[in-house]
Amino acid sequence: MPSSTTGSPPQARSTLSSPAAARRGEVPFALTLGGVAAVLVAAVCAAFSTGAYPVTPGELAGLLAAKLGLGNAAIAPAVETVIWDIRGPRVLTAMLVGAGLAASGAAYQGLFRNPLVSPDILGVSSGAALGAVLGIFASLPVLAIQGMAFAGGLLAVGVVLAVASAIRGRDPVLVLVLGGVVIGALLGSGVALLKYLADPYNQLPAITFWLLGSLSAVNRGDLAALVPPVAVALVPLVLLRWRLDVMTLGDEEATALGVPVRVVRIVVIVAATLMTAAAVSVSGIVGWVGLLVPHLARLMVGPAFVRLLPTAVLLGAAYLLAVDTLARSLGPVELPLGVLTAVIGTPVFLWLLAFGKRGWS
Repeated sequence: MPSSTTGSPPQARSTLSSPAAARRGEVPFALTLGGVAAVLVAAVCAAFSTGAYPVTPGELAGLLAAKLGLGNAAIAPAVETVIWDIRGPRVLTAMLVGAGLAASGAAYQGLFRNPLVSPDILGVSSGAALGAVLGIFASLPVLAIQGMAFAGGLLAVGVVLAVASAIRGRDPVLVLVLGGVVIGALLGSGVALLKYLADPYNQLPAITFWLLGSLSAVNRGDLAALVPPVAVALVPLVLLRWRLDVMTLGDEEATALGVPVRVVRIVVIVAATLMTAAAVSVSGIVGWVGLLVPHLARLMVGPAFVRLLPTAVLLGAAYLLAVDTLARSLGPVELPLGVLTAVIGTPVFLWLLAFGKRGWS
């Protein structure tokens, strides 16, 4: 009887299918995950203590305890404003954007069995960029610009999926990836045309700033809009983690083991796209996170998606939060996130290519 798309793992030739292997990896994985979580906590403390009005970990813990009814520490109103209204939303948004992009990258790379796949591969970022640029070009309000970016990302993936379903007789994964590259290039040309036509004094700087990525203007409303799509999209990735491991064996082997390959592929693509589009609609284009972080996580815990996903989520959150802290503290003017992620990501990725030991199987 074929397995359902969720539930207990099927019997597969996976790194986690052997109970002995699972027992051997349990303690190191727990330690690794705990270490990454400690790095994330350190990044949070550093983010709150960096800036024009530094907040100590004690003040942060005291306010959180007071809000939860666990204490009555006296917190200055200015400190509460900084934590609650200014730095807190930005810190949480950076963590969610990093976690979402990293989870999407891990899902795409595992699904397509390709280490070079990232959330950009299906045209998500290009579609979101074109939607946002159209909104800026039309002088729409910020909320409408974010909505158009979100819709543009989803529409781009819809077009890619339609193209892939219309072309038959070839490798469906290859068609999907190449379709994403082609559609992404077409959407990129649309962005270039709008930049050429934009007002050079008002619209063009706003377009360029958004395309470089930034969290400087996020608020609690942006955070509230980001939480539901990221949370909803994470659920199927968690439920399908065992099926994704089996699909790394190939479509024929996965089908023989009872995995509904087509259904799983569509669900994972939709979930990863939803997370990416939601993140891009808030932060702008932030590259390299979805490509680099899954590789680092795989280096730590191996390719099994059941371990890779939580590690990539925590590591992505810590990574983008650290980069955002650097972006607003390195100089008198805040640096674009996309520039910093590229400057950091390029040498790290080259190091992984040269010295990375863990494979994909």
